[in-house]
Amino acid sequence: YCGKEVVYREFTYIVLNKPDGYVSAVSDDLSPTVLELLSPELQKIGLFPCGRLDKNTLGLMILTNNGPLAHKLLAPKFHVDKKYRFEVKFPISASDAAQLEGGVDIGGYMTAPCKVELVGETEGYITLTEGKYHQIKLMAEAVHNQITFLERVTFGPIVLDSSLSRGEWRYLTEEEQKMLESRGVEATGR
Repeated sequence: YCGKEVVYREFTYIVLNKPDGYVSAVSDDLSPTVLELLSPELQKIGLFPCGRLDKNTLGLMILTNNGPLAHKLLAPKFHVDKKYRFEVKFPISASDAAQLEGGVDIGGYMTAPCKVELVGETEGYITLTEGKYHQIKLMAEAVHNQITFLERVTFGPIVLDSSLSRGEWRYLTEEEQKMLESRGVEATGR
């Protein structure tokens, strides 16, 4: 248009490296939102976070305006893996890790089985297929520990882009978009 290339996208997909202090919401009266990290043009097209991260949890977020796909990726019955790097206050034992993997009670809710990979006495990775409010923090408390650092590093087939600094974003590549959309199709069985 007027000598400039116009790219039409039915849906927009953005990967963001969420910094500390931002909320995973479209709007908030008290704190800045992840949408405020985007350009003004992108803030106007109906993007929303595909899932939530706590205000002080860092890492991979996907922002989109594709509601049906976001629903499929987030619904617990579809078991989309989300992997987090964590650090805890006290050493975590193999027994603690096994207890977490089998599911723990977090205030009347029994968590689904998960995978825990320890990479040191106080750090590791945890992979969940669900996402209850403050789930990983509550799981750590269930084994008498405390999360001191939490960062999401994968969401389904999408991996946190190490070239993105905190607060930076980029569009998903065509390949990443196809992987995400195919995960949504797998979820519906179509």
